[in-house]
This record gives sequence, C-alpha cells and structure tokens, in this order.
Amino acid sequence: MHDELRAAILSYTSSPAYKPMKPRLIGERLGLEGDDLDLVKKVVKKLVKEGELEYGPRHMVLPSKADHPARAALSDGSLNKEAKPASRGKSSKHVVGTFRRVTSGDGFVRPEGTPASAGKDADIYVNKRDTGDAANGDTVRIELTGKAGHRGKAEGKLVDVVSRVTNKFVGTYLEQDGNGLVQIDGKVFAAPIYVGDPGAKGAQPDDKVVLEMVRFPSQLREGEGVITQVLGARGAPGVDTLSVIHEFGLPGDFSEEVQAESRRQAELFDESIGPDRRDLTGEVIVTIDPLTARDFDDAISLRKAPNGHWELGVHIADVSHFVQEKTPLDREAYDRATSVYLPDQVIPMLPEIISNNLASLQPDKVRYAMTAVIEFTEEGVPIGAEVFKSAIKSRRRFTYEEVDEYLAEKGLVEPRQDAKPSNTGVVSTLAREVDTLVAQMFELAMILRKRRFERGALELNMPELEIDLDKQGRVSGAHLEVSTESHQIIEEFMLAANEAVARHLADAGLIFLRRAHGAPDPRKSKALTEFVRSLGFTVDNLQDRFELQKLLMSIKGDPREHAVNFATLRSMQRAIYSPEDEGHYALASDCYCHFTSPIRRYPDLTVHRLINELNAGKKPKQEIGTYFQWGDHCSDREGRATAAERELNKVKLLDYLKDKVGLEMRGVVTGVESFGLFVAGKELPAEGLVHISSLSDDYYKYDRASHSINGFRGGNSYRLGDEVQIAVAAVNVDARELDFRILGKGPQANKPKKRGRGGPQNKGGSPSKKGKGSPSGRPPRGKSDKTGKQRRKKP
Repeated sequence: MHDELRAAILSYTSSPAYKPMKPRLIGERLGLEGDDLDLVKKVVKKLVKEGELEYGPRHMVLPSKADHPARAALSDGSLNKEAKPASRGKSSKHVVGTFRRVTSGDGFVRPEGTPASAGKDADIYVNKRDTGDAANGDTVRIELTGKAGHRGKAEGKLVDVVSRVTNKFVGTYLEQDGNGLVQIDGKVFAAPIYVGDPGAKGAQPDDKVVLEMVRFPSQLREGEGVITQVLGARGAPGVDTLSVIHEFGLPGDFSEEVQAESRRQAELFDESIGPDRRDLTGEVIVTIDPLTARDFDDAISLRKAPNGHWELGVHIADVSHFVQEKTPLDREAYDRATSVYLPDQVIPMLPEIISNNLASLQPDKVRYAMTAVIEFTEEGVPIGAEVFKSAIKSRRRFTYEEVDEYLAEKGLVEPRQDAKPSNTGVVSTLAREVDTLVAQMFELAMILRKRRFERGALELNMPELEIDLDKQGRVSGAHLEVSTESHQIIEEFMLAANEAVARHLADAGLIFLRRAHGAPDPRKSKALTEFVRSLGFTVDNLQDRFELQKLLMSIKGDPREHAVNFATLRSMQRAIYSPEDEGHYALASDCYCHFTSPIRRYPDLTVHRLINELNAGKKPKQEIGTYFQWGDHCSDREGRATAAERELNKVKLLDYLKDKVGLEMRGVVTGVESFGLFVAGKELPAEGLVHISSLSDDYYKYDRASHSINGFRGGNSYRLGDEVQIAVAAVNVDARELDFRILGKGPQANKPKKRGRGGPQNKGGSPSKKGKGSPSGRPPRGKSDKTGKQRRKKP
C-alpha cells in the first residue's frame, strides 16, 4: 500500500496542472477515504524528507522541481528550503537510515522518515558480514540487495557511514598481555577496544573510563581508541551516574557565558510591573507541587461567575522574559531542549538562578507569568480563552499531600490508608478565600475529567514502581506510584490550558510546535483486537477509541488487566513534537501543544514567544521546515533523556542484584520474543530475560500474533501480561544483562517473595505517574533537586 500510494502522490503532484494543496486534499483528490486518507500525511512527510516533495506556506505540498508551475504560482518567497535531508540515497536502490546492531553482530537500518507506528516492521536487515564499521545510532547509507533477509525483511549492505552518532564511549579498562584495552559497556562492540597509552591518564584495571574511538572495529579489523577521561573505580559511588551521563552525551555544567547571561537577567529583574503586563497580584492564586519541589512553574486561580460559568486562570512562569532569543542562554536551552531527570540528580535545561529563582512562582513574591484565562460553562464546555503576560503573587504553596488531606477533611474523597495527616489539619490553616478556591478547583477538575473521558480519552492503568536510593546513590528500596485526586486537579487544568493555547495559535493561522500523537496503525489495532479476543474478551474493533476505552475501564481488577494494558501500550505510537496538525489520539484532542512547563521544555518556550508576538500585533515570518527541524530535535532530546534515565535505573538495579542470585520475586511478562520472555519484577522494577532454553518443562513455540510462547504438551503457555514467579539467575552489570528463571505462574505467582539480605521493602504513598510509555503524552516523573528526591512533572 505504501509503495502504491507513494507512486500515486508523486504522479499527481508532478502533473503540470497540479496546484499547491494540503496532504488531506491530495488524498481526497486521489479518491481515498478513512485510514488511507490518514496514511497520506505520513507518506507525504516521508517524501519531503527524501527531497521528492517540499512543504510551502500553510503546510501546502509542493513538487521539488524548481520549474514546476505550482511553485511559480506562489510568489511570497516563503518556500521551505530546509525540509530536504542532509543526505539522500544515491539511487532508488540506496536507502539512508539509522543503524542498530544486535548481539549476533547483524544489523538493522530504520529508513529516514519511517513513522513511529511502523515499529520494527519497516527495518532493513544487514548481515554482519555487510555491516562494515557502523555502530549503534550511526546514520548510514545501504544498498538494497533484492534478497529477503531476517524474518523476510528486505536485506541491504552498508555503502558508507553518513554520520557518526558519537565517537565517545564508556567502558571498563583492563590489561591483557601487556596491552591496555577497554570493554565498552552494553552490547555496542563485542570485543574490547585497544588503547595506545592508558598510562597518560593514569587508568587502573577496573576503572570506568571515557574512550574516544580512533578507528571503529569491523569484520576485517580491530578497533582502536584513546582514553580521554577516567571516571573512577568501577562500583564506586557516583561512577555509574557519570558513566551514563558520558554514554548518552548528556550536557554538563553551564558555560561561564551562559551563567553570565543568567546573572545579568537577575540584576535586571526588580519585580516592577510594566504596561505590557497585567497586574494580577491581588488575585487568589496558589501552587500545588510535590513536597521536595524547588521550582514552581505553574499556579492556579479560579472563580465562578454569577451566571454559573467558570473562569480558570492557569499562570505559567514567563521564562521568555529571561531567556531572550539568539542569546547564549537561548542557544544552550535549545541544545539541551529538556531537563534530564536521573534517579539521583537533575540536569536542568536552564541555570538554577532562573529555574529555581527568577522564573519560579514562589509564594508571596511578585513573579512574571504567562496567563491563560479559560471560560467554561457550568458543565465544563470551553467557550473562550485569553492568553497574556501577567504579574502574580502566589498566596499559598500546597503540596499534593496537603491537598489530598484537605479533600479528605472536607469529605470530598475517602481518606488514603497510607496518608500521614498533620496534627492540626489543613482546613484550619487556610484563609477563607483559599479554602473556597481549593474546593472549587476540585469541583471543576472532576467536571473536566468526566468530559474528557466522555469524548474518548484513554488512560492505561499501569502504576509503576520507582526505586529508592540511599545517600551513596545505591538502591535501598522501591515504592509504588499512587495516583490521587490532587494530581488529577493539576493534570486537568494543565491539559485544559495546553488545549486552549493550541486553539488560540491555530485560530491565528500560526505554525507552532504541537504535541502530536497519531492514531495507532490499523494493522496494530487489528492485532490488538485479535490478541484481546484470545484472552476471552468479546470486542469488535479496537481501532474504535470508544470500544478501546470501554475495554480499558472494564478490566480494572481483572486478572487479565496487565496483559491488555501492555498490549495496548505496544500498539500505540510515540508522542512527538511536530508542526503537523495531527491531534493527540490518547487525549482525544484535535488541537494540542505544550505550554505549561517552559522551565524544563524548550517547545513550551517557543509557544510563549509566539503568544508574545501575536499579542504585540506582529505576524511572525514562519517556515514550516524550521519547525520540523525544531520538533525533530526536541523529540530526539526527549528520547535521549528518557533512555538515559531508564539505563541508569537499570545499572543501579543490576548493581544491587549482582550478589543476589537466587532472589525470588513476583514478576509480569512485559515482552515475548522467539528467544524468550522479558519479565519485570513487581516489587522491584528490574527487567530481565527468561531465555526459552531455560524453560525445561516443555518445548515452546513462539506465536507473534498472540504475543505468547506455547508448549507442545500440557497446554503450557506464557503471554504478554502474565504474572509469574521468578528468581534471579545471572547478572552482568557491564553488559547490562539480567537473566531470570521462572519458578511458576498463576496461583504460584502470589506466594511470598523470598528476600535476599538487605532486600528492598515496598513502600507506598508517593506521587503518581503514568507508565513512561503512556500515550497520554504526560512527561515521566522527574526529580526536583540533586538529592534524588522525586517530583511529579505536569502535562
């Protein structure tokens, strides 16, 4: 279908009679309907990245030929010159994409422009003899061989490496036969890398070091590198964090130039309220954040008009006032694109003088904000919004725990069993107007939440375990994330503000970075439907969001809940930043962006700047290619941050488990492959592999459609979401490998866990978070400071 549609689009747009139009209209002119219409956008985007088409003003599609009449018809000079990729294939047999090497030495290439919904299906197989010296993440050019490779995939061979993702790697130094070698962490390279003169940096055996590759290893030659930095002894406190920071190329300290600009902004700030800023310091405004939070980037006000309408004020830190465009501070913020929340420290997007002081909406201080005031009917229907610069003064800083206690005192919710109420209570400490505000906030939030689910919003019930660390950064325990009404209040208001601002910009005809979450690929929805039926559920078509929503709500507490939630999550696309008008599938929103966290997300800052220009009566000159570039960069940085957090969690858990072989725990199957099962612990969030060869009770066959492996006798089977009892079988920290063995399933999975010495105790009562891969687009939970204490981040 993709190839046929690609040919049809190119044929139609190359016609001399073609006039510039948007992708959807092209699809309609081609006689397409339903899912095929949605597919046109994806194919056009891929053709743009390949240089076959271009985007013009207002996202209209243009032929790439300079002499085409359609291009001549547009005389405003705003044709997109940035949408072409830096490197393209030399012919139709050449493909440019991202390389990934697996343990066997073979590789796979993800072609440029492949939609996230395609999963691994679109990857091209490269036999290890044809991979050359390509490393994970490199952009490579391959030549298609015309053969069918692994699992019937198209096969190719490396032509050249277009660009290296990195030349720096982290590993463990060792000596062998008088030579210095570095075994790179993970499975990047199978053999150690020779280093010329390790003595120059004073490396000792078992030290963690940073290596710069001089010559990449290939099938024909060994690799060679040089040690550029010694991080410390393997296993020493803090060395694991430093290793992951260098491995992922995370930013370090801010430069003196950036710090100087931050200090200059601090000197200029005097809390005066200029004529371009609305004075809201007399309004009743509060913040609600985690107990350990140090920066407060959002505040809330709310009043109910005599006609019953609601007037919600969402006040967001005005970072754009302090971070001016084209300054060193702005360039650094763009490069970082996001704050990175590691288990034991935060790497902020902005220096703390701004993030924790100037821009932080601290109580009883005049602070600059960008305010969105949204009017709702009594039933919660939005009927208007205004967005403007303001000055506010927060009356009260609430923690989530205080709001939960307040709601329980008022009898609005049931008291939490794990709550630790204060001695005096919360209600008695509040001024009357603040008391009224919080009660009304709860009322409106629950109305908005009900309406959101009525329009088809999805919510996966996948509470996660978070690891607890001691002062040395080592694992000391784990706790379960608990979602409470206080979090739901803030979530609903942030979602409402994000939607209102997105509509405001769209109505003005502006291009902006949206938070895009496309609908699942129809093939994956069909596979999900079949899988759910195999579990015994009666469903028609889970491509219908309301049928999927009904299923997700009905399975709460069902033994099959894990299986359905995991399978649903795997069927979803990843939310990204893009100027494409694609909507947000999981939120059931047709117009959505990120506006509420400019302290830690660069896309939010770009949205604030557009609002400033719009309010100043300016029509910014925009090129959609620039916004695609920004969106790709910010999405990549977000992905890097998430991957680094997960990797460091994995390293810390492996280090904890390395001397606990035999430790038993309950687990849940999180992945099923032909070679075995991936299982994550339920009391400790460590994920490991149960190799199919270790299942000695039967001979098992992999069934891809049902996400299961099935035994030939006795009806034995394991499928995605099954609860099992497991034991730690083997741990290799440097290779990032954890092996489990299965002890049983079903009722046996509920037997008490056998703890090793010092085993972590499960704790409860911490703020909530959705699964890291949640399609709602809610950011993963982060940390407020460098102590490792956690804070929930808002939508």
